[in-house]
Amino acid sequence: MHFKETDLPGIGRKYWLHTRSGEHLVIVIHNDERRDLFHMESGEVPDEPGDMRSLVTLDDDEARAVAAIIGGMTYKPQFQEQREVMLDGLLIEWLRIEPHAASIGQTIGELNIRQATGAVILAVVEKDRAKQLNPGPDYTFTAGATLVVAGEREQLRELKRLLVDGRL
Repeated sequence: MHFKETDLPGIGRKYWLHTRSGEHLVIVIHNDERRDLFHMESGEVPDEPGDMRSLVTLDDDEARAVAAIIGGMTYKPQFQEQREVMLDGLLIEWLRIEPHAASIGQTIGELNIRQATGAVILAVVEKDRAKQLNPGPDYTFTAGATLVVAGEREQLRELKRLLVDGRL
């Protein structure tokens, strides 16, 4: 995660965040208390955002409400082990294929996912929102796809490692 902060004389302050998923979030806090949130694509230059995907403008009250939500002041997720106990060790997670993952361009069969990790891929939601339930061995991993996976904690760790590194 990369984070930058810049003064904007006469305007306010700009914050720039490069996320682990390769996207950019630019937040401009104006002197009049407005906040502009820009969701940007990854740019050609590694430390610079590319094209804008979306923009949200919030007033001061709205920005504080969003900050409380994101910061966990209004809802704190349940501890993971509680769900694991309910499902007798089985976890269901959503994993995003990051832009620099070694698994991009490879298939489920090529990586031998189930035999190598013991985890199961239940569904895939592509970046364009196309859905595929129970993808077969010919499914090819693409950047930005979200996988719905199931397995025990160690199996999911192995799966994450395999997806990122392309090997165990």
